[in-house]
Amino acid sequence: MKLRQHLFFWAILLASLSACKTQKVPSENRQSSSEIGKKPPLVEASKFPEKTLSKSPVALLPLNYSLPEIPREFRGVWIATVVNIDWPEAGTDPWPKQKSDFIALLDHYKKLNFNAVIVQVRTAGDAFYPSRYAPWSRYLTGKEGKAPNTTENPLTWMIKQAHDRGLEFHAWLNPYRATFDDKTNLLSSEHDFNLHRDWMLKYGSKYYYDPGMPAVKEKLVAVIKELVENYSIDAIHFDDYFYPYKIGNQVFPDQKSYTQYKKPGQSLEDWRRQNVNELIRAAHEVIKNTKPWVQFGISPFGVWRNSDKDPKGSSTRAGQTNFDDLYADPLAWMQNGWIDYLIPQIYWSMDYDLASYQKLNDWWSANSFGTNVYIGNGPYKIRDNADKAWENPREINNQVNYTRTLPTIQGNAFFSAKSLFSKNQDVANLLQEELYDRPTLPPAFEPKMTSIIETPSVFQVEATQDWTRITLEKPLDPAIRYAMIQGADELTDLSDAEIHTVWVGGTRARQLEVSSLHTNYLAVRWIDHYGRIVQTQVFQTPKKTRP
Repeated sequence: MKLRQHLFFWAILLASLSACKTQKVPSENRQSSSEIGKKPPLVEASKFPEKTLSKSPVALLPLNYSLPEIPREFRGVWIATVVNIDWPEAGTDPWPKQKSDFIALLDHYKKLNFNAVIVQVRTAGDAFYPSRYAPWSRYLTGKEGKAPNTTENPLTWMIKQAHDRGLEFHAWLNPYRATFDDKTNLLSSEHDFNLHRDWMLKYGSKYYYDPGMPAVKEKLVAVIKELVENYSIDAIHFDDYFYPYKIGNQVFPDQKSYTQYKKPGQSLEDWRRQNVNELIRAAHEVIKNTKPWVQFGISPFGVWRNSDKDPKGSSTRAGQTNFDDLYADPLAWMQNGWIDYLIPQIYWSMDYDLASYQKLNDWWSANSFGTNVYIGNGPYKIRDNADKAWENPREINNQVNYTRTLPTIQGNAFFSAKSLFSKNQDVANLLQEELYDRPTLPPAFEPKMTSIIETPSVFQVEATQDWTRITLEKPLDPAIRYAMIQGADELTDLSDAEIHTVWVGGTRARQLEVSSLHTNYLAVRWIDHYGRIVQTQVFQTPKKTRP
């Protein structure tokens, strides 16, 4: 949508809201999978006589008409930047090409009716944004520590592009991975490998931050705080790299810090899990103390524990597990309320013998502890895996359909972006045509404390056949994140009309003058930064020409 149209929608929305305050706004209940795609009951448009617009200014008033709730379902995609998996295609590409490629990804997933992107902004001790704590990533600029050849801040730009399309932006970080290989000569002098060699542990061909060192935790918390303070992100996101996946006949060399920092009688395994838990708890605290509405989500490996190790575990035979090998305990994170959502990576087929997608969906559904759980799917395996189930182009649809049968699981995310973009177009089309045929909102979150959102208070509204001028009593409440707008000439068509998302968070607008609307009816939903719908209204609006 053109900028002028965006501004127009925004203005007409502000004009139409009454001067009121809403107390704590309840979240909408998530609709079941059977409700997704259903049309609302029809209302006869003849109940609302058309208004005749005079040439003198008039105010617009809401109609006594209710729209149905919009279904809630998380639909996310990981955009991996490490070694340029998804974006950018090459760090040496000029910034204008990188921008064009990023927009192409966003537009593709917007067309598929996704509502969130999980973008990797820290791959291995680096950054895709100007940082006090990390050098520029070579996957963005071709050389680590080299700034991009632009006056734009790449992360600010990426967030705006996502928001302009109504997509949440989840900033994805790898906390403990320090390097992707052993080519340390490619590292910047500003990289922690060169600044704090005592923090580094080599395991296999990579270097890792030592999770047992308090200074490492402090540094990672500072990285998170910088992101949350400076950017309009919707979430901080960690993936599955905590302690590294085990390598045969190799020992992770953290004996020194274990000896120095363990509690009396504490085993190595429990000490490692404590280190990870302390980082998760500290990350949660700094996020919520800085901006309480920013979510904290993690996508761990898909198996907590096998049932042969723990009767509470899943009936799987995974070679490695979160609890026993990666020293990550997602159940503790959920039980303690340290995360807002969990996306276990269940990158196996429906009936895979060692780790069945169905069985693991059932297990996580029964072990969510009131936390929002989405399922991570692996379309990167389509037509590229020894498991022949991935030869079936309907495997992903079968998986999403199964996830939808579980009421405690609220959506899916897909790894990675190129697997349904530059590859497997038939699978992407099936997903959009059969399951993602209508837009949804991602799940909302309740603040820990009572939140008061002030809806726009209009001091004066003037409208003619050609323009609308809105003067607000106060600047727009920055807690209102965006508006979802639909316009139609018939009320019966309104709920099915195209949804336009206008991101207004933090604009603090006081007055606007824009062109008038060209549909008979307008619906607007104001959504706050917790994802809650603050207000929904329908208006009869003037047109430039009318019989």
